[in-house]
Amino acid sequence: MKKKILIFIITYQSSFRLFNIMKKIKKLNFKKDFYKILISDDCSTDDTINYIKKIRSSKKIKILINKKNLHYGGNIKQCLKYAIKKKFDYAIMIHGDDQYDAKYIPQMAKKLKQPNIDIVTGSRMLDKKKAIKGGMPVYKFIGNIILSKIFNFICKTNFTDAHTGLWGYNLNIFKQINLNKIDSAINFDSHLRIKAVNHNFKIMEIPIKTFYRTEKSSWHVIYSLNFLKHILINIFRKIK
Repeated sequence: MKKKILIFIITYQSSFRLFNIMKKIKKLNFKKDFYKILISDDCSTDDTINYIKKIRSSKKIKILINKKNLHYGGNIKQCLKYAIKKKFDYAIMIHGDDQYDAKYIPQMAKKLKQPNIDIVTGSRMLDKKKAIKGGMPVYKFIGNIILSKIFNFICKTNFTDAHTGLWGYNLNIFKQINLNKIDSAINFDSHLRIKAVNHNFKIMEIPIKTFYRTEKSSWHVIYSLNFLKHILINIFRKIK
């Protein structure tokens, strides 16, 4: 039986990279399933909108351009709510900066169809040498290891990469997890991971390669502090 899969691309100042992502997706084989692409731009102020306008909306492509910035988590929530409303079975997120390669979509979809798999994430750290070769900044590499170890120790898990941005979701999980109560800023992913673990949902990791560009280190400081806040709260009160 064919499954309905939403591939959603969250963009912000993505520029020409959106075209690169669309080219990769169009090369993928989705004959076994029904799929749709959702592009959701979070009020970009560069030339991203010009590139989006060159992509035609169709039965297979839906475009949303936010009139105001919803922030990272808010934009993801909007996409997931669309997927739930349109009764998709699964949703797979791709970042508009092309850091996480769209080539992993078929593998993620296949894993999501397995019994008892609720979430699939891409791990940059299953092969740490490849993470460094892919250009992961040293401070981020070390920070990922430390923060993932903290997560695993407190939540009694064994994730290799608890801070990835490549996610595939079985949308049934949101029958138990309230989307509106998940962080709307940059900690959406880590906050959802905590909630998913507390609900005993099965999260599978697959090995991935990534490509890094110039990033603002200040964002990672804010992310780390908020992550620690959520994880400390979870010690005293299970976040669900």
